Amino acid sequence: MKLIIWLLTEIYEKILLTGNEKRRVAYLRRKGIKIGENCIINTMKFSTEPYLIEIGNQVRIANGTQFITHDGSIICFSDELRGEIFGKIKIGNNVFIGSDCIVMLNTTIGDNCIIGAGSVVRGNFPANSVIFGNPAKAAFNINVLKMLFKHNPGFVKAKKRSSSEKKELVKKQLGVE
Repeated sequence: MKLIIWLLTEIYEKILLTGNEKRRVAYLRRKGIKIGENCIINTMKFSTEPYLIEIGNQVRIANGTQFITHDGSIICFSDELRGEIFGKIKIGNNVFIGSDCIVMLNTTIGDNCIIGAGSVVRGNFPANSVIFGNPAKAAFNINVLKMLFKHNPGFVKAKKRSSSEKKELVKKQLGVE
């Protein structure tokens, strides 16, 4: 019976990933995750303790990202310690988390941060940081990245444009015919 429930949950979560954002967020809130307003969450990989996760407003989480709220390695000492290790995860407002990141227990990410794809994040990170690596480190202030973006040859003002308009702008900017 547990296998059937697990399988149905997996199927439902896969369907949620392809569907309506509001339904996905509502489902994650029902699981116990505190989620702010205007968030886009493209992962369903939340730990077995979703009630330990808090996500601020206007947070974007890319696909493949995992949230881990416990340390399973303690099992190696189970006869000695007879316990488990748990920790909270808190994500501030206006944060972008790139694809395939791992956010570990006991992590706090400040407001206005960008986390690079594939990063393994654990610890406390100040607001306005660009964070990346394994282990992840706050590399520089977000204003430096903003300046780099503005001067990037691939920068195209494509926000709020249709797909076809965007395609033409990108092709023109990058010299693609």
